[in-house]
Amino acid sequence: MQVGNVTTPFGRRPMTFALVKRQFATAEIKSGKTADKWKVFRDASEARALLGIQDRGLAVLDALLTFYPDAELSQQRAMIVFPSNAQLSVRAHGIAGATLRRQLAALVDAGLIVRKDSANGKRYARKDRAGEIEEAYGFDLSPLLARAEELAQLAQQVAAARAHFRRTKEKLTVCRRDVRKLISAAMEEGASGDWGAIEAIYIELIGRIPRTPTIGDLTAILDEMEMLRAETLNLLEMQINSEKMSSNDALDERHIQNSNTESIYELEPCSEKERGAKPETKLEPKREPIKAFPLGMVLQACPEIMMYRPDGVVSSWRDLMAAAVVVRSMLGVSPSAYQDACEVMGPENAAATIACILERAGHINSAGGYLRDLTAKARRGEFSLGPMLMAQMRANPGSVRKAG
Repeated sequence: MQVGNVTTPFGRRPMTFALVKRQFATAEIKSGKTADKWKVFRDASEARALLGIQDRGLAVLDALLTFYPDAELSQQRAMIVFPSNAQLSVRAHGIAGATLRRQLAALVDAGLIVRKDSANGKRYARKDRAGEIEEAYGFDLSPLLARAEELAQLAQQVAAARAHFRRTKEKLTVCRRDVRKLISAAMEEGASGDWGAIEAIYIELIGRIPRTPTIGDLTAILDEMEMLRAETLNLLEMQINSEKMSSNDALDERHIQNSNTESIYELEPCSEKERGAKPETKLEPKREPIKAFPLGMVLQACPEIMMYRPDGVVSSWRDLMAAAVVVRSMLGVSPSAYQDACEVMGPENAAATIACILERAGHINSAGGYLRDLTAKARRGEFSLGPMLMAQMRANPGSVRKAG
């Protein structure tokens, strides 16, 4: 540790422990270390938000680097530049004196430069007889070399966050377009369903997008918008399947009416037993399975069920289903009712339904009867989990997801 490398600022500028720490770190730069000064500057520019540096501060840092003669910062030579404020102002595109002083202080606070003040606070260099700089007072650029790897990592972190933000925004734009056009198509073509209510949910989601959203804002709204799109497609798919079954029934009816025109039983009907035929078996239409939603969305909509896990964390569907069994017993839902729901809805959706019932337990007189009613609707193809989850997500907008 080279204690002589630690200096204190001139005048009324205070000395802080952070300044001491930075100067110690600067003194410990590995021997022979070098870094391209403009590469380091670009990394600092990319990470300026994390460093707390403004654009004008970067202009001042750029000006300081122009006074360093070499292209590479090197541990083997002094990295102190000593321009006057007037010279700095010119190279920083005519920045005002007061602004220049503020930005220099900001660069020091950010740990990008260190002041090495002379006895009278002036910046200058003392040269030997050969013309080489023997001692210099001004701004030490050594912290840029010491933090070169850190600044590169910060720049990569900012770039990754920017790319993630852009992708999330693009996904939300596409999802928003899909939902809007699907709702419009359903309303224009008279598809069955409460499309006015779905459109109201869509408008409410759009109204929640801030003017300058954060990644957290976009992620939360994208989750709900994707859920709304899934529910919209589910309703349209049910409509299409219903039309197909109606069309098939009509074709079967016409086929029965048009066949066997010369049957000997047409004028004299008899019983099935007399004809020796087997009793007619009624075929029920195949029921489409209820669409499953991501576990994270279920927990965001229904966070209370996480309290029924030993550690308060639901990290898988198995955890959710185990918690649902506990909640089922607490709510007084019979094992047979829950088993019936699992068979009709699927175990994941049955557990999610129990989670929704738990959230509204204070408004439901009989949880078991309510679950049996939903199961009956699901058996008829009239139940969808989406509206329940969306209603709960609006009721719990600040809930924190703990799914792994």
